[in-house]
Order: sequence, then C-alpha cells, then structure tokens
Amino acid sequence: MALTKIKKIYSKIFDSYGCNLVEKHISKIIELDEFLPYSSTFFCVTNTQTLSFEYISKNLKSCVGLSPSLFREEGMRYFWSRIHPDDIDLWLTGLNELMNYTVNEISLEDRSRMNYTWNFRFKNSNEEYVNIIQNTTPLEFDTQKKPIIGLAHYSVLNSNIKMDICASAKLLNLNDEYETMYFNNFSQKLLTDGISNRERDIVRLLVLNNSSKEIAKKLCISSNTVDTHRRNILKKMKISTTGELIGMLKMNKIVL
Repeated sequence: MALTKIKKIYSKIFDSYGCNLVEKHISKIIELDEFLPYSSTFFCVTNTQTLSFEYISKNLKSCVGLSPSLFREEGMRYFWSRIHPDDIDLWLTGLNELMNYTVNEISLEDRSRMNYTWNFRFKNSNEEYVNIIQNTTPLEFDTQKKPIIGLAHYSVLNSNIKMDICASAKLLNLNDEYETMYFNNFSQKLLTDGISNRERDIVRLLVLNNSSKEIAKKLCISSNTVDTHRRNILKKMKISTTGELIGMLKMNKIVL
C-alpha cells in the first residue's frame, strides 16, 4: 500500500521524458567519489522518471551495511520499502507539500536554484532503524521545469537520536547562500512554530559560526536587522544567550 502511494506521488511530481544532458555531471561525481573517504554520508544520483539510481557512492555500504549493487538492481522502490512504516505517511505528506509549494510558488527560472531536505528512519543491514537526513538538489528538468535527475546526499545518524519528520525548501540566492522558502515539522514541534523562515536561516548561519555582519551580507539585509532577529529568536525560544541556542539545536539534532 505504502509503495503504491509513493510511486503515485513521484509520478505526479516528475511527469517527464528521457534526457541524457547530465552525463558530464554524473561522470564528474563518480570521479570525485574515488577520492572521498568513508564516512557517515553517502550520495546517489536519482532518476525519478524511471525510479532508479543512476549512481550510488561507495559509502552506502559503510553507512547502512547494504550493497550499492542491490539498490542499483532494485531501484527506488526497494529503498522506500526500508523506510520505517511509522514515517511513511508523514514523509509522503512532506514530499507532497514540497511539490505543491514548488509548482505554485517558485518561478520557472528559480527552480534550478532550489534545494530540498527531509528526513526519515531507514532499516540497515542489521535490521535496525537509523536516522537519515536526505538533501536533494535537482540537476536536470523536463520541459515543464519539473526535476527528473537529482543529486541526493544522505547523512546517517544514530538510531537513538529522536528526530521529528521535517521538510524544507531552500533557494540559493545571488550571494550563493541558501534562504529558507518553506519549512514544516510534521511531528511534534521542537523548534517553535513562531520561528520564521528568515529567523531559521539566521539560526543556521549562527550554528556555522557566522557573525551578524557576515549573516547580513549573505542574506542581503542589514546587521541591525540580523541583531533584531537574534533578540526575537532568543525571546521566542525563552533562552538568554546565542551559545545556549546553538547548544540546544546541536543536542536535539533539529533539521534546519
């Protein structure tokens, strides 16, 4: 039942035709993989027209204990079958909302600058569920500017970490900095609903050790505006210092 729902939503989002324009992108990604160390992150090149993986990095094996060849043979349906059953409906809701937001709110010109993040629990080779944060960047589009080829990064976190199911859409601005255009937490709220998308970007940049001046430049706003947002964030979160805010975010592994 769940796989049928997933396939239906993907078909709706990525109604497209075949395209071979990303061969150079894929070949360079494969070259890069030869030099990357083993870590808790792997990446794939996904084809949402054929529901297949064009490429899977070698780190998949070290991250979840499963063979890349298995995923290449079985495709995205097999990947979906290993998502925790309690997360499927929330994940699908997030995916559907991201699709609706993109189609209705993002211009055709800006869709190539979008980036999407969501998370779920995934069954590894030991039959244990680990947390995965998936970050996907579209590489190629059909004639209606719907993404058909994407570069997906998967970060694997310990199963003992409790994570809400969240989904976000970010736009790469003219300063090559991500600005949150959409965010939703589909589980209980750890980061209060009162936090705006702009404040969410400021929190993310604070975690990356940016000063107010640096944040202002990246987001094309004034330093005074950044400082105002910082004060409002602390007030909404009912905490007194930026250091306390950053420590809380890192401890709770909130997806920004």
